[in-house]
Amino acid sequence: MISSYKTFTLTEQLTDEQIDFFNQYGFIHFKKFINPETVSSIIDASKQVQQNWIENDLQKINGVPIKYGKDLDGSPIVQRFAFINQHHQALSGLLLDPRFNGLLPLAGDGARLGTEEKDGMVFNHYINGPESKFTKMGWHTDGLRDIFYGAKLNPMLNVGIHLSTLKPENGGLKIIPGTHKQSIYQMLFRKKYFLDHNADPEEISINPEAGDLTIHDGRLWHRVAESSIRGEESRRRVIYIPIIAGKYAPKNENSPTVFYQRFAGIVK
Repeated sequence: MISSYKTFTLTEQLTDEQIDFFNQYGFIHFKKFINPETVSSIIDASKQVQQNWIENDLQKINGVPIKYGKDLDGSPIVQRFAFINQHHQALSGLLLDPRFNGLLPLAGDGARLGTEEKDGMVFNHYINGPESKFTKMGWHTDGLRDIFYGAKLNPMLNVGIHLSTLKPENGGLKIIPGTHKQSIYQMLFRKKYFLDHNADPEEISINPEAGDLTIHDGRLWHRVAESSIRGEESRRRVIYIPIIAGKYAPKNENSPTVFYQRFAGIVK
């Protein structure tokens, strides 16, 4: 069990120390992956995509439901964008950074950025206001979907690009280090998926600064804690991109909504 952890700097090739840290704990945190100007340009791009989706009343992207909510002033906002990389050049361009290639070996042979698979690049916008529909997310692993469909449990890593600086009171990502090595039984039954929001004695907090990058193994138990702060200071934005190995399975505008996403309403 660890209560605090070391952070690193990402270059085009991982060091042995970084690989060993990730293999042991199932996550790693890199400081200052992008600069403040890039952070601002990405947020601006998300607002342009949001305006377009609201004006066109889009409900799904490649079969994935869009999660809408309300901002502090009651105006509509998108709180979870799927495949946002396919809707703005600033976001697709971000993925051309050669440092991403250095992360792929963590998932093994044949690993790739899932820009056209799963939910693509996901942009989450949390705000703790009176009409927010997206303030937290209960305990879960990302391996459940593969088990549910009887598929082989292939490695899937989540790369997080953090666009907000978080303090512990802001909530945010909580993980249980080392649980990427758990049995299938523990993956299925250790927690009540999405319904359990309780703190775990073995969890640690990921408290990034805007511009940081994190990676966590999808088999880790993780949750997103609700901010104890309300209003503007609770606003946080983060991008997630999957690193995937196994059979290539792209989605398009004709892709069906998968079973578990029809119950997205339980994910607050």
